[in-house]
Amino acid sequence: MDIAHCLNEIETRVGRLSPMQKFLLGTDGSVTQILEAITGKQVVIETRVQKIVPADPAIAERLGIGSGDPVNYRVVEIKTLAGGDVLIYAISHTPLGRLSPEFKDDLMKADIPIGRIIQNHRIEARREILDARVSPATDEAGRIFSIGRHEPLLSRQYRIIHNREPLIFIEEQFPYNRFLDERRVVVQTPSRIHMTLIDMHGGSGRVDGGVGITLDEPGILLEVSANPELEVNGCDSVTRERIMDTARTVLGGLRIGGSVSVTVRENVPSHIGLGSGSQVMLATARGIAEVYGRQVAVKDLAFLTGRGGTSGIGTAAFEHGGFIMDGGHAFGKDREKYGFRPSSASVGVHPPPIIARHEFPSDWRVLLAIPRIPAGASGSKEKDIFRNHCPVPVDEVRELCHEILMRLLPGIVEEDLDLFGSSVNAIQGLGFKKVELSLQPGEIQALLETVRSAGAAGAGMSSFGPTIYAIGDTDMQEIQRAAQAFMDEHGGGSTLITRARNSGALVRTA
Repeated sequence: MDIAHCLNEIETRVGRLSPMQKFLLGTDGSVTQILEAITGKQVVIETRVQKIVPADPAIAERLGIGSGDPVNYRVVEIKTLAGGDVLIYAISHTPLGRLSPEFKDDLMKADIPIGRIIQNHRIEARREILDARVSPATDEAGRIFSIGRHEPLLSRQYRIIHNREPLIFIEEQFPYNRFLDERRVVVQTPSRIHMTLIDMHGGSGRVDGGVGITLDEPGILLEVSANPELEVNGCDSVTRERIMDTARTVLGGLRIGGSVSVTVRENVPSHIGLGSGSQVMLATARGIAEVYGRQVAVKDLAFLTGRGGTSGIGTAAFEHGGFIMDGGHAFGKDREKYGFRPSSASVGVHPPPIIARHEFPSDWRVLLAIPRIPAGASGSKEKDIFRNHCPVPVDEVRELCHEILMRLLPGIVEEDLDLFGSSVNAIQGLGFKKVELSLQPGEIQALLETVRSAGAAGAGMSSFGPTIYAIGDTDMQEIQRAAQAFMDEHGGGSTLITRARNSGALVRTA
């Protein structure tokens, strides 16, 4: 195997590898000793799994044994003794027929590094590197390394050869954001459902207000590091320009005398109703502040970047997660807001106060159905909608407020799915949400009826759409199949079953 070629391929996908990362992926020496030299700490092995299993065809081929032959399957965490930080996660397969009784005893009964066992038994062996690659971290890898789901995970596979035969087959893994030679901040954000704006009449002296649900998936994952020049990688041109503009604003607003490199690892499409714009901008702003050691509150970052001027749901989802309701803005002459405008056109307005925040029930599920139709309103089109359709009738605002206060909120607090779902359905025909739905093609209303008929407790459109959400607790796959079948007949689309997220963005320094 050409290890240099593999490393080049990895760098093409994730960015520059540090010399230490390259060394760990390509070394033929004892990894444990190398880690002790790198960290300056004693490194130990903790065995997580140890059992004898029959070799599957792939392992049998790697080891040159028969399929079904017994092998010792061992999973270990290589970690520091002080602090217990997991440095490398390793899986090994060892054919029992090639082990001496003494070697087998050490391998199966003690937390001893394999390299040390080989050394103790004076075995002449060499390491043969087979592969080096990068893949997104699974939930399990995220738990092991305390990283976010889908962060890049580096791995390599190699064999230990003894007497011209494979003695052990090993795979080792560690996060990309480990063993770097630069400070790097990783920000993983949720997305959100925007259920409705509350008061787009303004006669009470306040305006806006919003209700929303934070989602675990899909999400945005980006990395920020100090850099001589501003650069953005790993995303489409629209997201790139948004990040560039945000970075310039934050660097200037915080008077930072440097710049940053931002790499997007995971993204959510723009203008589909899931709040990707706010999340990308807040993630960029928070990453820059962390890289340069600035402690700035999320609401101040939102104000700096021009978010939260109409709805506070995106900002609150980033900071807190869960089910959220905000109280809108003071409205009228000489007040904070004096016209009906979307957040993108409400620069200079502070994010609204959060007046209710509750844990979303963990056993409720959320189906997202995203039809392949034109993206939701944005830019000048969105401004025109606010201008032409506001103020909405005050009677509808009052009815909507009553619906939220006496049905939607109690449904969440008492975990009454039927009450909550029926309230979601009712909200679709009230106030500004009715306006938003009236501007959609007929397929959106038909899709809502489809998922309700398939068993959803409640269904609605998020923001200006086109994303439709459905709430339920069982048989969500059946609802998903119904939604997908409908969209397949009407131009296509995609679905995802997710759950609410009762925490905000994950921010970690590597």
